[in-house]
Amino acid sequence: MRRRHFLHQAGLGFGSVALQALLQRDGFGAESGAKAFSHFDGKPQFAPKAKNVIWLFMRGGVSHMESFDPKPMLTKYGGKTIDETPYASVQDPSKLKNVRVVVVNDANGQQRNVIYPLQVGSKKYGQSGTEVSDWFPHIGSCVDDISVIRSMYTTDDNHGAQVQFHSGKHRLDPPAPTIGAWVNYGLGSLNDNLPQFVTMGPRYFDKKDGHYLGPAYDSVKLKIDLENPLEFAKPEGDLTREEQKLGFGLVNRLNHLAKNQYPNDPALEARIKSYELGYRMQTAVPDVINFDSESEETKKLYGLDHKETKPFGEQLLAARRLTERGVRFVQIMHGDGAAGAWDQHSGLKKMHSKLAGQVDKPVAGLLKDLKQRGQLDDTIVVFATEFGRTPGTQGSDGRDHHPFGFSVWMAGGGIKGGVVHGATDELGFHAVESPHYVTDVHATILHQLGLHSHHLEVPGHKRLDIDFGSPIKEIIA
Repeated sequence: MRRRHFLHQAGLGFGSVALQALLQRDGFGAESGAKAFSHFDGKPQFAPKAKNVIWLFMRGGVSHMESFDPKPMLTKYGGKTIDETPYASVQDPSKLKNVRVVVVNDANGQQRNVIYPLQVGSKKYGQSGTEVSDWFPHIGSCVDDISVIRSMYTTDDNHGAQVQFHSGKHRLDPPAPTIGAWVNYGLGSLNDNLPQFVTMGPRYFDKKDGHYLGPAYDSVKLKIDLENPLEFAKPEGDLTREEQKLGFGLVNRLNHLAKNQYPNDPALEARIKSYELGYRMQTAVPDVINFDSESEETKKLYGLDHKETKPFGEQLLAARRLTERGVRFVQIMHGDGAAGAWDQHSGLKKMHSKLAGQVDKPVAGLLKDLKQRGQLDDTIVVFATEFGRTPGTQGSDGRDHHPFGFSVWMAGGGIKGGVVHGATDELGFHAVESPHYVTDVHATILHQLGLHSHHLEVPGHKRLDIDFGSPIKEIIA
């Protein structure tokens, strides 16, 4: 029997899942001879304030006005055209040419571009008095630990912006590594039994992370399923752990015989180590998503006692358990469908309130749980989306895509709490104060992890200043 076939039958052939951390460590991740860690030894370049990241991404485009940047003027001027308000100047013709025109029919059958009133109220929370939509009351209760950035912008007005938010590159550009891949590339592993970079939830468009860094830096997909949490992580046959150990010992001997025959093949050594990691992961990964050891109080904190919040809450509880075990970057996507469930061109009030109800309590539970365990001090939590939604109406009850001004927030890992940074105009149209392209969020994360974003390069791949971004100093403690 060929060794590869034997490995497959024994359940130890983990393929790319197991190879990632080990190929990365031994320098075989990047293409064209560009060795991984050519500039790094797997350690931070300066004293870090954080050691891991939980990245929460709402797919489809959350309305910034109905979440973390309430705009009461929308209600005051609802039904009027922008030209009928004191804010006519915010309608920049040079930018509008790239946006689909949003119109409604008035009583005379004429089409007009009109302002859509706010669909939910808001109130101020905490000592900071940060204003948050009534759809996010639980996150609102945590605002004194959060920095809200209300002046984000991007350049893609369609859902390829999901790719752009993660990589900084337009979807029509050559593919580039995502922020999770750069963290994976720049820092060494904190746990040899688990992947360094994990992703959960629906993912469409670009499903890779490493790109020119190589597949060693792609995320490992995890699902909340005790029977099969990782693809290819169960033996094909009905094998006991003892039988696996016996098979593993034989395979290890065969591998080392091959190593003696080919002593100058470092890739073979990396593959030998990959099988060792694969074997260990079979125990370590199911343990992470087994919540039996968690108290009922903790489970309720994440909303595991309600069907609406349980699916997302389980993922966030798993994220906390992964990071406390040393996983560097946990990426969680919310919102099914190709575009993403948050894409409300119609029925915004009904759907946004429903989706907010799925994530609000679990996200607040994550922040509170991390804080009470002392983990928020060195764990960065990011709540992001690819763009906002238009101040104007689409149809009768929706909003279109809006890349010119929207909100994200960050917490933990040396990020200031109770801060609102940047601003959009009174209608939420443009980022008018301290605008930030998406890579500024990336640079801020890397800075808190002890990495210089401008030093993350691979030979043969030129990056521009905007690709690197700049840390948002105003939100760093």
